[in-house]
Amino acid sequence: MKNLLNNTGIIGVYAHFKANPALKNVKWNMKADAIARWNPAIRSNDDRKTNVIAIDGTIGESYWEEGFTSKTCAAALKTMKGDIVVTINSPGGDFFDGVAIYNELKLYDGHVTVKIIGLAASAASLIAMAGDRIEIAETGFLMIHNAWSIVLGNRHDLRDSADTMERFDETMAKLYAKVSGEDESVTAKWMDEETFFTGPEAIENGFAHAYLPSDYIEEDEDAKAMAGETRAAIICDTALRAHNPDMSRKERRALLSSMKSSTPRATESVKLGADDTLAQLRLLTETIKA
Repeated sequence: MKNLLNNTGIIGVYAHFKANPALKNVKWNMKADAIARWNPAIRSNDDRKTNVIAIDGTIGESYWEEGFTSKTCAAALKTMKGDIVVTINSPGGDFFDGVAIYNELKLYDGHVTVKIIGLAASAASLIAMAGDRIEIAETGFLMIHNAWSIVLGNRHDLRDSADTMERFDETMAKLYAKVSGEDESVTAKWMDEETFFTGPEAIENGFAHAYLPSDYIEEDEDAKAMAGETRAAIICDTALRAHNPDMSRKERRALLSSMKSSTPRATESVKLGADDTLAQLRLLTETIKA
């Protein structure tokens, strides 16, 4: 087994806190500025057909699909032997899924090369730290911050959740310090300030070992044409989760889909009271497009 942070790495922390009742009302979320900087059209042109895991979108649940989850990663790793490559272009997502994917990669019996081809933000930056070797595009970004979430409950729930999340942040700061070689107080400050590192800055600060070749990255034309709409959908979905955390993914999908429809009865499957939210989201979408 590979040497993990403090012998147990985030594995022991994950197992302990996953079952913590203080987190029962926590819903992990992405930061809007990470979504805004994310280009969903960026792809690797790596022509290898095996032993490559591509993380091209959100970590965990997203409104239109499941996203890249720990189950996705585990299933992919079962089919692989020897050295592997993990490419990342993600604005982040579910913290628990990010931790679980990190653990799976750290436990993989083989050399792991992480290639940040676009953005590795939030939970995706945590996954990137699992690489035995980390490479980044010169035009790429790495973003680290404290755990970001929506929390429901009374004052006791909120206080317990904050205390628990603080210990998550402490563990992440230790991990970032271990990889970068910086003092933990420095990485904790970077997290407090929600720091974006450019490719050169990521290498300078020890988060990556080398640049990717410029010809390793390309833009998918179909994804490029849909990039604005993809970002807008994620931003709107994130706003919906904050506006009504009890709304299911199915209900959010129905509401967001109705924004594209001219059918008067398109919103019938959405909960009562959604009309005002729909109008606000339409205005938000027009603002984003502008």
